[in-house]
Amino acid sequence: MAQKWAVLALLLFLPINLVEALDRLSVEVGHEAVLSCSNISKVSFLMVTWKRSCCSCCLLSYRGDQNKTSSQNCSERSMWEYSPGIYPALRIYPVKLEDEGNYTCETVNSEGTFYFFSSLTVIVPPMVTLTHDKSRVAVCQASAGKPPADISWIPASNHSSEEEFHHPNGTVTRVSYFGWTNSSFPSVTCLVTHPAMNQTLVMDLRYTSHSLLYILIGAAAGVSAVTGVTLCLIFRCRACWLCKWTRQSTTIKTYEFPLSRVRREAVQAPLFPEKIYENYSPRSVYVCL
Repeated sequence: MAQKWAVLALLLFLPINLVEALDRLSVEVGHEAVLSCSNISKVSFLMVTWKRSCCSCCLLSYRGDQNKTSSQNCSERSMWEYSPGIYPALRIYPVKLEDEGNYTCETVNSEGTFYFFSSLTVIVPPMVTLTHDKSRVAVCQASAGKPPADISWIPASNHSSEEEFHHPNGTVTRVSYFGWTNSSFPSVTCLVTHPAMNQTLVMDLRYTSHSLLYILIGAAAGVSAVTGVTLCLIFRCRACWLCKWTRQSTTIKTYEFPLSRVRREAVQAPLFPEKIYENYSPRSVYVCL
């Protein structure tokens, strides 16, 4: 108990040194963020505290006299990078949008109290798509990016326009439109630039015309109809030929014989089995068991 009061008394009478160092860190969502808290002296820490500048936010603390760490309102994603008595850095992994903000590291040793400030910015790469609508307008969209992505076209056009949609989580969707109604370009390229990625999408304008699409669909339908009629005629002719051939092959031919000849052959027909059964006797049958 006396040792505890001694530590508290030492903390009250220590000088306060405000370090005007601000560490700015930008991290992509899902990656790792490490916020540093440098020790400007060689004296060991008596206390280290990490806190975020908001109510009911994460608070990590370390006491050197007890070699004990504690946390309040912290998720399992927020932890010490290494041993806080040696290198009191804060590690956040994986980073989420909700982790963005300002953080303060407070260190106490025998030389005084020091504060280090860090600003964490979370970057979200957008989802990029390139489509076209019925009025021959190419649509390049970078969805839910933070910060907003930059969109440009090749070739450049004065007919392009752009709009933005802001989402509650801080991300922004940017959409750019490129019309090629009166142009003869074979293709158009959309360039999307963002701190987390750069992406290029190309659209071939020769196959995006709806009139050409309708012509191709009509031609395909016509070819299918002709092919169907031809196959039906072939199968029908073949079925008729098979039917006629079957009738001819199943016709029974009859011959007329004189009645006297038929009676004579009937009388002369054998009345007993064939000769191979003449010597047959059931006793001659042996069964091998």
